[in-house]
Amino acid sequence: MTVEASREVLRRLELRVTRKLDGLLQGDYRGLIPGHGTELGETRSYQPGDDVRRIDWNVTARTQVPHIRESIADRELETWVCVDQSASLDFGTTEIEKRDLALSAVAAIGFLTTRVGNRFGAVLVEPGGIVELPARQGRAHLMSILNRLQTAPRREGTDQADLAKGIRRLLSPAHRRGLAVVVSDLLAPAGWDRELARVAVRHDVLVIEVIDPRELELPDVGTLALVDPETGRLREVNTRSAKLRSRYAEAAHEQREANARAVRGAGADHLVLRTDSDWLFDVIRFVVLRRKRMEVKASK
Repeated sequence: MTVEASREVLRRLELRVTRKLDGLLQGDYRGLIPGHGTELGETRSYQPGDDVRRIDWNVTARTQVPHIRESIADRELETWVCVDQSASLDFGTTEIEKRDLALSAVAAIGFLTTRVGNRFGAVLVEPGGIVELPARQGRAHLMSILNRLQTAPRREGTDQADLAKGIRRLLSPAHRRGLAVVVSDLLAPAGWDRELARVAVRHDVLVIEVIDPRELELPDVGTLALVDPETGRLREVNTRSAKLRSRYAEAAHEQREANARAVRGAGADHLVLRTDSDWLFDVIRFVVLRRKRMEVKASK
């Protein structure tokens, strides 16, 4: 893809995101996900459903009654996104691949945070290692991150990217408290969930899981030659077997349920985007529902 073609793709993506979401997410929190600020405010008695991470232990010890410390919404947010660039994302059976969906998700987050002056940084989890792009303001910085994601080379048959290590980088002391977003298909070795729980102690965390329908079930199309993009391993399967298709669907369901439990257990929000769905509509629905939950909680 030429430089001009790449710029045109990103420009159209920006227009689509901002036109759909502009005006929807305005409020006390000027980012994609409304949440708590970092400036300390007044204390109040703990209510069921409050975030236990906001308990003020000094006041609680003095009064012998659990209290939480309210926070004042920040005018400037620092958002960090950890993007999985494993070879497994170079897969798609619809009009787009999972890597395209990951790019769209990062764009949705970035365009809505940087355009009001917030800082945006990225941790790119590549098979060759971790690349950190510092948090800065401005559209030009965001576009450079998106361009790097869009033009990243395919790495079939290379070592697997270390998602856990990438998530751990979000805990860097140089990163301000704010919003941390992990974009991945979560087809990673064990350990990422423990790192995610550690990050959630400090930041508001959102996990965006990208999937393709063929990862959920196999069609009856005869013998398929399947290649693992991360190892290059080839295997032929007979999709005419109803038993095989059933076992595949069951295993896929169990894997997605395990991912969902791990994300919930870490205290993070979970958004699933599919290559065969309207990802922008799914983002809008997710944000609206989350805002309603927070409004209900605040009214109690």
